[in-house]
Amino acid sequence: MRKAMLAIAVIGVSAAADALAADNDLAGTYRLVVEQRRIVDTGELVPVANPQGFITYGKDGRVLVLIVRAPRPRPEALDKITDQQRIDLHRTMTAYGGTYKFDGSKVEHNIDISWNEVWTGTKQVRSVTRDGDRVTLTTPPFPFHTDGRMSVNMLVWEKVK
Repeated sequence: MRKAMLAIAVIGVSAAADALAADNDLAGTYRLVVEQRRIVDTGELVPVANPQGFITYGKDGRVLVLIVRAPRPRPEALDKITDQQRIDLHRTMTAYGGTYKFDGSKVEHNIDISWNEVWTGTKQVRSVTRDGDRVTLTTPPFPFHTDGRMSVNMLVWEKVK
C-alpha cells in the first residue's frame, strides 16, 4: 500500500513538474502576426501594417529574431544598391541573436549580436502572455526612435507548425 501511494505521489509530482515546464517553455519558431505601439500619454494605438518577422527560441537557451517593416526598398541588383537604399533597409529591420531566460511571465533576451550595435551586449526584457499557439511580447515604456514619444510596443507571435 505504501509503495502504491509513493508511486501515485511521484506521478503527481512528475505531472506537476511537466505542467510547470510547459508553462515555462517557449521553444519553437514563431511568425509575427501583430505589431503595434501604444502612446503612453494618450493611449493611442499605432498599428504596423503587414508585420513580417520570425523569432526562434531554442531548447538550448538561444534566441534569434528577424523583423522587417514596410516599405522596404527593392534594389535592382546587389551591386547596384545605393547608400540611401542601404540606410532604408537598415532602418526597416530589427535583427539580433543571443540567449534567453523565460520565467513564465517575462523573457530576458541577452543580446550577443545585433543589426544595431547599440543593442549588442544589452538585456531586453519583455512581458509575456500566452494564448494557445500565440505569444505576446510587450516592452516596458520607452522613448520611440522616430518621435521620442513614450511608447509601449506589443508584438503578437504565432507558433509555426
